[in-house]
Order: sequence, then structure tokens, then C-alpha cells
Amino acid sequence: MEYLVTMTTHVPDGTSEEAIGDIRAREAAHSGELATQGHLLRLWRPPLQPGEWRTLGLFAADDSVGLEEVLASMPLRVWRTDEVAPLSPHPNDPAGQTERSGTPPPEPEGREFLTTFTVAVPADAAPQNVDATTQCEADRAWELAGQGYLERLGSLPGQGRALGLWQAPDSAGMNAILASLPLSPWMSVQTTPLTPHPSDPALTRG
Repeated sequence: MEYLVTMTTHVPDGTSEEAIGDIRAREAAHSGELATQGHLLRLWRPPLQPGEWRTLGLFAADDSVGLEEVLASMPLRVWRTDEVAPLSPHPNDPAGQTERSGTPPPEPEGREFLTTFTVAVPADAAPQNVDATTQCEADRAWELAGQGYLERLGSLPGQGRALGLWQAPDSAGMNAILASLPLSPWMSVQTTPLTPHPSDPALTRG
């Protein structure tokens, strides 16, 4: 199972730069070990305020107990609080599509964005219209994945909620992609621009 983890670090007052450097070095080394073991899939930095220390991580574990063991093994956990969002499979996830087709998507370009979707179907929407729009959404997701824009989709806890990982040239391009989704009239979206994290496993893959 996969989990999105928001990791917020609060360094105790009076901590020396030497101690901070040591624990960050150990964190980076251990992150590499977790990536090799298949537990750490991605790391990003969201927009930060001055002095803020926060990281987003995509992790894999058998269950919540296994995830806690992984998170507790990380050196920075002594200064950190973690907010966990479990992800369940989404029918339009490009990872599953790639497995079925055997064709990897093109190398993505631009920057990455994380989106949280909440779909609220109008109560008066005709069932046949809902079904048709849902199928169009699936087709559009496949198309965007094939173009390298949509990387991952996962279902979040709660009705109609999903998490998306995208590539786009810039924020305007990301907004245009979201507006092209057939479900966009019924959808509210929170978009987070991401910047690379030095320990992101994607940076060290072959």
C-alpha cells in the first residue's frame, strides 16, 4: 500500500549547526536505504515559508504498522511530526495502465505538481450522463498519461477524493490541463507546486 506523508521538522532551539548537519547526513543515507528496500518512492519539497522545514514523501508499506516502523527508523523523526494520508488504487492510475500496455510514458518535462481532487456529482445529474462523463475522464487520463503529463493517481479517504501527481511546464500549463478534464465542472482542486528534494529516489534512478 502507498502513503503520502507530510513530514514537518522542528529543530530544537540551541541545536548546533554541526548536530543539524550530522542528522541530515544520516537522514539522507537512510533515505537511500529505504529507497533500495522499496519503502521510499519519492520525496519533494512544497512551497515553504522562511525557516520552515517540511517534506512530502511517497512511501510503500504492507500496512499502517509497517509504515510507522519505516518512519520511526528515520533519523529526523526525533524532531519531526508526520501526517499520513493512505492511498488506495485508482482506476485511472497511469502505473496500472503502463503495466497493462507494457509501454512506458515519455520522459516528463517541466516541474511536478501535486493535486488533491474532490468530485461532487450534482444530485440532479442523470445517471447516464455521470457514466459517460466518468468514461470520458478515464479516456482523458489515459491520453494525458501517454503525453507524460499525468504520472500517478491514487484514491484518498473520503467520498470522491483523489491525489494526482503531474508534470507541466508551469502553473498556467497545469491549470490548462486541469481545465481539460471532463469532470472539472464537478471538481474542486487544490494544487501544490513541487521542487526536487536532494534525497528523492527519482534523482538517482538509472
